[in-house]
Amino acid sequence: MSAPNRTNGSAAGRLMSEQIPGDSRQARQLSRRQLITQAVMAEGSMRIEDLTDRFNISLMTAHRDLDDLVGRGLLRKTRGVVSAAPTSLIEASDVYRSSRELAEKAAIALAATDFVEPGQAIFLDDSTTVLQMSEHLATKVPLTVITNSLTMMNAIKGMRDLTLIGLGGQFENWCNAFIGHMATKEIRRLRADTLFLSVAAITDGIVFHQAPEMVDIKRAMFDAASKRILLADHTKFERRALHGFAELAEFDTVIVDDVTAPDHLDRMRSAGINVVLAQTKGLTTAITGHQRRDHQD
Repeated sequence: MSAPNRTNGSAAGRLMSEQIPGDSRQARQLSRRQLITQAVMAEGSMRIEDLTDRFNISLMTAHRDLDDLVGRGLLRKTRGVVSAAPTSLIEASDVYRSSRELAEKAAIALAATDFVEPGQAIFLDDSTTVLQMSEHLATKVPLTVITNSLTMMNAIKGMRDLTLIGLGGQFENWCNAFIGHMATKEIRRLRADTLFLSVAAITDGIVFHQAPEMVDIKRAMFDAASKRILLADHTKFERRALHGFAELAEFDTVIVDDVTAPDHLDRMRSAGINVVLAQTKGLTTAITGHQRRDHQD
């Protein structure tokens, strides 16, 4: 086997479970796939046969899991061996994004829900931070939600008194969302009270994303909303991405977690930005317990 991929291994150490009801088959499947990804990233490459032994799954299940992860851009599979994909592809994947800074995202999403009012129409982007708002939306109905995220659609489709408008377009498995010209065209024909979105990076007072297709979607939502709320955990201030699409000062509110460096908070407040600090205390233990659920089909 090849030498461990140190960059991917470090990132994989932060992998956790996506927020799906923890006792469902879908949750167990997703959690196992997260652990498989983590194992392969840590080793650099592994034999598929070894994965069946480690996770106590059949060869058919292993191939089904790996095919999904390959489709999402996380792994590569050739001749009985699976290996980690380049870091740039991994970081664009919804599986990777959904597993980072989970306690911080949960706290930020909870704080963001305070800005939702019954009777509103809101845009929710495909970010994994915004996804965690789905757990709290039932308390805000009646509500109209407009989103391009298939994961969000599945999470809220059964809520009573919630009108769901799913944006069509070109579906991309790596982000589990609809993007492209058709989606942006639909967005531009709509108007919403509030937009909730997250980004890949914040640099010099500008928000960035690594995928130009996502920038088009986020900017279209931004322009079609009366109020804009940015959800950003502390790591966004430490990262870099290629495509900028808005200034922090253009957002009505920026919600960050309580681990955000004081100098970042001071700069935003000095610029007149309304900053809300989400408290993570008490969330880490609950999330760790969620991680320890059974990972079998």
